[in-house]
Amino acid sequence: MTNKTIGLAITGSFCTFEKLLPELEKLAKHNTIIPIFSYSVAKVDTRFYKAEDFYNDVKKITNQEPIRTIKDAEPIGPKNFLDLIIIAPCTGNTLAKLNNGITDTPVLMAVKAHLRNNKPVLVAISTNDGLAANARNIGELINKKNIFFTPFAQDNYQKKRFSLMADFDLLIESAEAALNNQQLQPVLKGV
Repeated sequence: MTNKTIGLAITGSFCTFEKLLPELEKLAKHNTIIPIFSYSVAKVDTRFYKAEDFYNDVKKITNQEPIRTIKDAEPIGPKNFLDLIIIAPCTGNTLAKLNNGITDTPVLMAVKAHLRNNKPVLVAISTNDGLAANARNIGELINKKNIFFTPFAQDNYQKKRFSLMADFDLLIESAEAALNNQQLQPVLKGV
């Protein structure tokens, strides 16, 4: 995949950032990446990353200022400049709001604005309730036009039996498939 303009919408599954950054570096080598941060990613310091450090790392990799407000995300629709949006990681909260048409963060505004142009959105889930409260949302989103998933599996079935995580090693391959209006298979991976 080369010469694409990709929105990378990052939500607050902070424990997956170390898996995301190497894939972001690969994507940024041959594509323009526009980072879009949820409010949590933009402001919350965690044991995994300080918000300012993550901001600086993403800006350095992409050479782009991350979008951090709904106002700044809204023009994505009218300007129609993205080929694809990747939500990675996509929390259960964002997943539920996406499925139910709620637009209260920069990430969700970016996705809403992008979908109006009939273009693909790739979801790389990371949620502790994927096999519980969010199972319905996953099922409904898989059946929606222009929504695709990076293949996922239970990430720690012994300690977190409802938790699901995308296989970040398949992020680029999944993005290529989504750009071709295809779902990379199998979407459900074995452990």
